Amino acid sequence: MPTHFAPAPRSDADLLAANRSFYEPLWAEARLVPPERFNTWPLVRELAALSTRRLEIAPGLRPRLPLQDTCFVDLSTEALRKLRRQGASAVHGTIGALPYADAQFDLVCAFDILEHVADDHGALGELARVAAPGATLLLSVPLHIAAWTPFDEFVGHCRRYEPEHITALLARHGFHIEQSAIYGMQPKSSRLLEIGQWYLTHKRERAMWWYNRVFMPIAVRMQKPLQWRAGLGDTAGVDEILLVCRKT
Repeated sequence: MPTHFAPAPRSDADLLAANRSFYEPLWAEARLVPPERFNTWPLVRELAALSTRRLEIAPGLRPRLPLQDTCFVDLSTEALRKLRRQGASAVHGTIGALPYADAQFDLVCAFDILEHVADDHGALGELARVAAPGATLLLSVPLHIAAWTPFDEFVGHCRRYEPEHITALLARHGFHIEQSAIYGMQPKSSRLLEIGQWYLTHKRERAMWWYNRVFMPIAVRMQKPLQWRAGLGDTAGVDEILLVCRKT
């Protein structure tokens, strides 16, 4: 991946506008993909069976937790409408100001969200606040600033994390990494990402059609089982990682 790019400072307002402009049209044209279709399901099914107090933040139309008996929070009106249509409990909100009481959940999920907010300290503080003692946090983040590309900025990323940074940040808010797995469905080809970015910029409607009806179904079908390792593990060359954390 190119190494000469770096994220430019972005305000909360800029990030919010970028995320809305990218994801609201995406969810408007998308169908909900049930959580059973993702390679996270074996882990999620096991964890969900142990807890009926569950929260997933910003799932869009790709929820990983069961739709029944899970609380969902999202900014997208389209995503909320379609989640509710499937019987889910979904409310409008942000990771920086969760509309729930302290220590309310035993299982909290935030997939592909922390890198989208300017105040990640505040976001993790909110996750820690609503998580009960001993709760499990499922968190995925992109790694390595050297892997930054213009596509990160295009999809509303604020940063990529160095492994020691995310470890220290989680520890500061009372979370210990128990296990991890290489994660994500982003194409490895920088050329494909450039083509995708061009179409999303200049021919958005056509790009959304292809993404939702062709590329996303193929990506889901080609997922490999997650390979778990203790702690953070070796992150050399890893683009994105899924962390299973415990609130200590």
